[in-house]
Amino acid sequence: MKYTVHCTIMGIALILVLPTAHASQPKRAPSQDPQTTASPVFRAPAMWEYSAPLIAPEKRDRDPSRAQKDPTLVFYGGKWHVFMTAKLPGRSAIEYCSFENWEDADSSRRTILKVSDSDYYCAPQVFYFSPHRKWYLVYQMGVPGAKKMWVAYSTTTDIADPDSWTQAKPILDGGENDPRQLGGLDYWIICDDQRAYLFLTSLNGKMWRLWTNVEDFPKGFDHCELALQARIFEASHTYRLKGQDKYLTVIEENGRRHYKAYVADRLDGDWTPVADTAERPFAGWKNVRPAHGVDPWTDNISHGELIRDGYDQTLMVDPGNLKFIFQGMWNKDKSGRGYGLFQWRLGMLTPVTADTPRDVPKAR
Repeated sequence: MKYTVHCTIMGIALILVLPTAHASQPKRAPSQDPQTTASPVFRAPAMWEYSAPLIAPEKRDRDPSRAQKDPTLVFYGGKWHVFMTAKLPGRSAIEYCSFENWEDADSSRRTILKVSDSDYYCAPQVFYFSPHRKWYLVYQMGVPGAKKMWVAYSTTTDIADPDSWTQAKPILDGGENDPRQLGGLDYWIICDDQRAYLFLTSLNGKMWRLWTNVEDFPKGFDHCELALQARIFEASHTYRLKGQDKYLTVIEENGRRHYKAYVADRLDGDWTPVADTAERPFAGWKNVRPAHGVDPWTDNISHGELIRDGYDQTLMVDPGNLKFIFQGMWNKDKSGRGYGLFQWRLGMLTPVTADTPRDVPKAR
């Protein structure tokens, strides 16, 4: 299902234009951290290797899934906690599993979250919001009779208990006070010291942003503006780069799915491309290969999440230790099928280094 969005634009951010601060956002003093005084340039990995599928649809009689997709995850309490979309008969829902080691991911216990009666609640994002001392799960949700999807959320104080999440509430409900004219999709929250930002995409080459004061979150998103216009599609995920005092956004492109990358000095600034073509992507069929001993299984790098260096609302990632959990499948297997019938599985990308062995089977 495609959703589009049109928002009141306060200022169109053009790529490669130097960033300017909004008058309402106070200027920050230059960082005194010696690690960030002279910020290095972010470079996307030249080549990645992918694992064998780590999480696939579970064989079961009740609520069988045909695809596992849209992963979001944190490492907390000695375990990985993964939330993802499961494509179930007649509906899409959020499924959860946890495990200590990735080799046990596919056999770990699965739980469908009971946060909504809707037949469409999916594309989750999880993080710990330290001001509230709570975990937040943000996701898109269809509501009967509503013209736009909810930007929905649930909370818990115990991420390890999938039954403890609260029932869905709206951050934005599409009502008269919603600054979106249409809903967009793939909602994503990231915070700096003063603001919580909400990013979304609209399937038409546009990424949008809204914001509220951190102390008002999850309410107060009353303004929407264009953040980036480019050859992009959906699933924009934004992170702070550790040691660089910059932000990274990775965004999926349509067709044979691949990811592009953009950087900015501020979350309300302009986004500059660093890997934004199919020939030189952030991650795509041109720069991925199966890891040593792994049978080739995908040439799509779709809706994914970078593994974070932490788990709070700042969404820090370490550019020197990137790993990317993604959904993949063969492009040829899409032929003759609607998107809802694509059989996605989850795998991990790891950058290739000089000493990475190269001995893999030929692609099919």
